[in-house]
Amino acid sequence: MLGEVLAEVTRSEVVESIHAGHIVLLNADGSILFQKGDPTLNIYSRSSLKSIQASAMVRAGLDIEPRLLALVCASHAGTAMHQQGAQAILAKAGLDEYSLQCILDRPLDEELRRTAEPTRLAMNCSGKHAGMLATCVINGWPIDSYLDPTHPLQLAIKAEVEQMSGEKVAGVSVDGCGAPLFLFSLLGLARAIRNLTISADPVHQEVAQACRDYPEMVSGPGRLATRMMQKIPGLFMKDGAEAVNVTSLSDGRTLAIKISDGAARAMPAITAAALAKFGIDAHEVPVNVLGAGL
Repeated sequence: MLGEVLAEVTRSEVVESIHAGHIVLLNADGSILFQKGDPTLNIYSRSSLKSIQASAMVRAGLDIEPRLLALVCASHAGTAMHQQGAQAILAKAGLDEYSLQCILDRPLDEELRRTAEPTRLAMNCSGKHAGMLATCVINGWPIDSYLDPTHPLQLAIKAEVEQMSGEKVAGVSVDGCGAPLFLFSLLGLARAIRNLTISADPVHQEVAQACRDYPEMVSGPGRLATRMMQKIPGLFMKDGAEAVNVTSLSDGRTLAIKISDGAARAMPAITAAALAKFGIDAHEVPVNVLGAGL
């Protein structure tokens, strides 16, 4: 799992720490431009796969405005607009937050994390769960068991994942939010998102464009995916827990990253360096570490 060194943390030109992992870059035609580590390694893509899950929901009849569809694809910050958006998806389906089976959580904002009561709406996957429930209502599927891997919704999502990645799911686990989590390769993840962003299928076009048009709904103010989509026209980006990230351009050039230690602090630098191989400048202000050491 260790992979190869993807980033170094230096102090006075001395390497103090390293982050190892796996990365693959695809050309517009889907061929591999660059790789480090083993992109065929099976990983849990975590929330980086939400756009594919959302595609299965739209294909099954989910019909909501683009801003809310972006929220279904989100790992959001739990701001008021995110919570209200999840509530709106549920309300349209005749449901409320008590139908959600994701865990209780607080917003990511430091002050609110100290003071706010935990709710399911604040949990960063609440948009996805709201979309799942709404899709179940539309199809007359049971809502009490919507997270069961054998539920019709989850089987539809699995089929979408396999079709888009070109791989059979190697295993099924449970994500941090309680939803089924599929095991397949990092290369499969890159191919799935590349296929999403270049697809002629109206379902995929609707999902990808919603995320590009409403990046603040996909993540939140100041967070990497939102910043990068606001900065670079046509960019699609989605991160996942345990340091997974997938980024795709509208012409199909795509990169996928898994940092082996699960820490995401090097992700902005690694992503920027990878995008530079596509000729795109995504570098940001370096992190100031003065006074941050022990």
